[in-house]
Parts: sequence; structure tokens; C-alpha cells
Amino acid sequence: MKKTPLVVCAGIFAAGLMMMQNMGFAKPAYSKKEKTGCATCHVTAKSKELNDVGKCYHEKKDLKECAAK
Repeated sequence: MKKTPLVVCAGIFAAGLMMMQNMGFAKPAYSKKEKTGCATCHVTAKSKELNDVGKCYHEKKDLKECAAK
């Protein structure tokens, strides 16, 4: 039995998983940079949906400007 098709499919699947890891919207680096939790910009900590502060931060990349509103 030839294993080549199985190895190729497994390689493509693994490559796809690795590429998808970087596709998230929230980045832990933002939380570390701004020294605040995820819920500051998101509706809930586990949600991708942004609140008003999060939408402002997405545009301006400065939490100080956004939190003052």
C-alpha cells in the first residue's frame, strides 16, 4: 500500500493548522502592551466581538485615547 497520498494530505492539513494560528483578531501582545485584560476591548473575555473601546483601539492603536471617551 502506498503511503504517499496519506503523507501529502497530512502535510497539507498540518500546514493549514499552522497558518490558522495567526489568524486571530485578539492578540495577547496587545493585552501585555496596554497592561489590561481582554474584556477591556471585547464584549466578554472569550468573545471576538469588540465593544466601543475595542473599536476605537482597532482604529487608533492607543488605549489612552479610547478609554477617555
